[in-house]
Amino acid sequence: MKKNIALKIIIIFIFLIPSYLISQELYAGIEIGSKGVKMSIINVQNIKKGKYEVVDFWTENVAIAKGIAIDGKLAESDIDAAFNVAVKNYTKLLKEYKIEEKKIFIVVSSGVGMAKNVDILLQRLYVFTNINVAIITSDTEAKLLLKGCIPPKEYSDSVILDIGGGNTKGGFVEEFSEEDILRFYPMTLDLGTVTFTEKINKNTKTNSVDEFNELLINALPELREQTDHLYMQSPKISSKKNVYMSGGAVWAFYTLYKGKGAIENFSPFEIKEVVDYNNMIKTDYAKFEALALQNKDIEKVLKTYSQKYLIAANSILLTLLEKIPDVKSKNIYFTKQGQMAWLLSYIADGARRAKNIQ
Repeated sequence: MKKNIALKIIIIFIFLIPSYLISQELYAGIEIGSKGVKMSIINVQNIKKGKYEVVDFWTENVAIAKGIAIDGKLAESDIDAAFNVAVKNYTKLLKEYKIEEKKIFIVVSSGVGMAKNVDILLQRLYVFTNINVAIITSDTEAKLLLKGCIPPKEYSDSVILDIGGGNTKGGFVEEFSEEDILRFYPMTLDLGTVTFTEKINKNTKTNSVDEFNELLINALPELREQTDHLYMQSPKISSKKNVYMSGGAVWAFYTLYKGKGAIENFSPFEIKEVVDYNNMIKTDYAKFEALALQNKDIEKVLKTYSQKYLIAANSILLTLLEKIPDVKSKNIYFTKQGQMAWLLSYIADGARRAKNIQ
């Protein structure tokens, strides 16, 4: 009888242990971005075949790119904030999730990496973690996004655009040889949610949203001009059937407009919905504040972005879509895996099971 009881206790205990602690193939990534520090954990069953499962992911919202829009540098307080959050979560990955040091990767996004003094942050992180923190250039970041966010069978007929905190990046692929290899064409716009918001904010005299909207009108021509130039440099996107969008701006739009977070990895939406939402966040923001009291998805968005950030972010999203040649004929998707796309590409290398991308 005692043996049976002991056996039952052991079985119950095993089932209570989180599955990620039983697996020995956990990898983790820490991405220091303009709007926050993002943590991702995946369990890789077979790296070569790209088999993995997402164990956990979370974000700590620390806007550290505000100074870049002012003088091209990270503010000292923002360097401290980014370092403290990264170190805290690095320690959590080691102790709580039991992930080996060699299986933890730390990267700095292109929006933060453009700062003139980013080396200060990299050196401090290296001293603490002994990890050579990589700066993912906008071109590399866009390629990793494509590999991690778009289904491999859709590579050659798609374009991806990611609205980050510091900049907007993306790209597409084209076949260029008989060896089944695809060449990647990157696209970068030097404006993101944080940098565009702060570009407008530096000219404000009050803290009112009305004044912000008035100044936004003056800032839109430059945004549209830069977007036109972006697409003129990449005319082949007009032939792409699918447009995959990622980033906080798209997440905020989709969640607030739909009233819930995306369930599917790829969720379709239409440009007219972005136009409707654009008016709502400017004229009926109180509606979202009321909904946030009962809706956790909406509450999360409003805790991440202020009304000004939402307005600026959606201005970028709307402009990007409106300027795409023949946009009404495109299939537009929100891809929710953008947060961990770089890690999926680094470790699982999901695109390897399809075509090579150079």
